[in-house]
Amino acid sequence: MRRRTADVAERGFSDHVLVCTNARDSEYACCADARGAAVYDAVTSWLRDRGVFWSRVHVAETSCLGLCSAEGTAVAIHPRGRWYSDVTPEEVPDLLEGEFGPEATELGDGRGDEVPADE
Repeated sequence: MRRRTADVAERGFSDHVLVCTNARDSEYACCADARGAAVYDAVTSWLRDRGVFWSRVHVAETSCLGLCSAEGTAVAIHPRGRWYSDVTPEEVPDLLEGEFGPEATELGDGRGDEVPADE
């Protein structure tokens, strides 16, 4: 196992957006059926338009985040510790603008761009 915190910080990474796209064959709601892929696409487009996608902000499709709903997708933003459910593609711009600012200049976890060094 290798700790890579310093490597990631050196590249300028500051935030991670997790978008559930989990599908399951069940009677229960899942994000895949609640337009999870479209939410993922909306997140990446918004970040790409501001020049921070995969430079400062990483995005990952995830399996279940435990906030299942037929009304929309689950999204988590770290290291902020923010969790959302029922997110639709149309709501992504407002959500990300609220988290990162209109031009995605408010990045990091609220402590500035500090990332703890590896031990």
